[in-house]
Amino acid sequence: MRGAGNIALLLLALAAGPAGAAAPDHSPRPESRPAARVVETGFTPRMVLVPVFYHTGTRPRPRPGEVSAFEAAPAPTVFASTAAAVSPLAVVRSRRPLWRPHGLPERRQAALRVPAPVQGRSGPDRRICGDHRIRGRTLSPIVGRLRGCGIRNPVRVTSVDGVNLSQPATMNCEAARALRDWVGKGLKPAVGNRGGGVARLRVAAHYACRTRNSRPGAKLSEHARGNAIDISGVGLRDGYEITVLTGWHNRRESNVLRRAHRAACGPFGTVLGPNSDRHHQDHFHLDVARHRSGPYCR
Repeated sequence: MRGAGNIALLLLALAAGPAGAAAPDHSPRPESRPAARVVETGFTPRMVLVPVFYHTGTRPRPRPGEVSAFEAAPAPTVFASTAAAVSPLAVVRSRRPLWRPHGLPERRQAALRVPAPVQGRSGPDRRICGDHRIRGRTLSPIVGRLRGCGIRNPVRVTSVDGVNLSQPATMNCEAARALRDWVGKGLKPAVGNRGGGVARLRVAAHYACRTRNSRPGAKLSEHARGNAIDISGVGLRDGYEITVLTGWHNRRESNVLRRAHRAACGPFGTVLGPNSDRHHQDHFHLDVARHRSGPYCR
């Protein structure tokens, strides 16, 4: 048995000898992969320009004397041919809008015609109508919107005989002189020293291009010719005011107003008060229109 084992080992050694002699010293290197092949497809990427529409008026305007960066930059020409080839609607550079032509209808606010003072003839609150007791300014001629309206030589009166008006009153010099005479010779004596005397007149109306009582189709009012003024109250120096609306029927104040009303007949050709009609319940209407039968006073 022991001899048989030795023989088997010997046979195995003889069989392994040639194989061990042929063993490699190191492992072989892996071969590199072949280079990737480039496939020609003939495809070229296309650049598509999309038209952009915008409101050119939103672009800020450059300051005067300066050039904006947009105007100074050169126009892009790289894609001009490409843009035309892509689409005829493509925009390389938008055009600037043209200026609005003159003469197009525009919405404008109606201008209110206000008599303008004549430069050089008279300053504010100076003697006018050749009388130092009439203060105000001289105006340029007034042309009304209705036929017959207007004043050739208008004045804007601020005070007469030392009595201020609550608002400047536009009239002609004839009406201004009549107002001066009434205040000095009629109103002041009627008030006397009550409340320190007359200090101001509350003006309800003066020049206005309108018909009588503003009724459609009626005759032209004397206010439209600068011949009239409406007085609604008399202010005293102590601050108290006698009004036509409340004082005409007041026992204490009625005597003053009725005396002043009567005194206006003469300087003025027409004098209307609360006893005339419903349109004059709160003021005296005074105008210089002349009537064949003399002054008309009610």
